[in-house]
Amino acid sequence: MTDSKGSITVREAAERLGVTPRTLKYYEELGLVVPARSEGRYRLYEAPDLDKLARVLRMRSLGFSLTAITAMLQQPFEAPADGGRPRLSNASLKTLKATLAAQLETLDKRVEQVRRELKEAAAMQAQLRRDIEYVERRLGGESLEAILEERRREAPERKAALRKGMPS
Repeated sequence: MTDSKGSITVREAAERLGVTPRTLKYYEELGLVVPARSEGRYRLYEAPDLDKLARVLRMRSLGFSLTAITAMLQQPFEAPADGGRPRLSNASLKTLKATLAAQLETLDKRVEQVRRELKEAAAMQAQLRRDIEYVERRLGGESLEAILEERRREAPERKAALRKGMPS
């Protein structure tokens, strides 16, 4: 149920974000978002709440911990002397920089791990293709000896390609 101000209920917000209402309530408990309340005390989420929650969910999907996300999103703002928009203080910015740097390091490690996994998967893919080719050739009537002799001749090329990181 959307109200006249464009607010939506926890169920609707959860549906839009692809999570459970309990997840949103948990994020509220952590202080990541503070939804408004209706007269009946129902949680009401507005567009900025949904934007913030979508950012939290993107960060979670990238491996950021809720502790780090909370630290990043809860840095205190200070009102500038000229009356402009509230900004993060220098101390908050330094804390945020340290938190972001730690998360970047974690993400860099994850990217490297995924690259290794992709390289291993490509090698496995190449091996499976060779295995299928072997079976097809055998089913086509080629002799085992002829196939093995061809593989022996190709072995040095395959080893060189593997050293260069390319599946053969």
